[in-house]
Amino acid sequence: MNKNKINILNRKAKFEYEFLDKYTAGIKLVGTEIKAIREGKAGIAESFCEFHNNGELFVINMNIEEYSHATYFNHNPKSERKLLLNKQELKKLEKEVKNSGLTIIPTRLFVNDKGLAKLDIALARGKKLYDKRETIKDRDNKRALDRIKKDYK
Repeated sequence: MNKNKINILNRKAKFEYEFLDKYTAGIKLVGTEIKAIREGKAGIAESFCEFHNNGELFVINMNIEEYSHATYFNHNPKSERKLLLNKQELKKLEKEVKNSGLTIIPTRLFVNDKGLAKLDIALARGKKLYDKRETIKDRDNKRALDRIKKDYK
């Protein structure tokens, strides 16, 4: 695995939520957090995004493990981290979340070509149980169809 190709996914999100709109946001990191991310020691499986009263967007419950070579200047693994978007995007997202009851879910954490940590987020609506069953059925049908195509070739 190439050092620069860090790609941490939230695999559960696609099953639990229906994505309406996607954005890429920067993350304000402190201390040794970027080094831990570059080692691949981060997780976004149970995280979500929330607005604070001053209109800033934060990612909550994102886990970045402590950096192994740090001294007592290490970071807190579960702290809130500010997301960096422009004002128009923040206003649009805040309006959607407040008015229609949607949520913002992180879908992918990666390091770009410049070495900066970025977070793909999605404006999402939670799926009902019957939607999840439909997703499972579609996935099984696609798998069966692929098997038939493979046997045919």
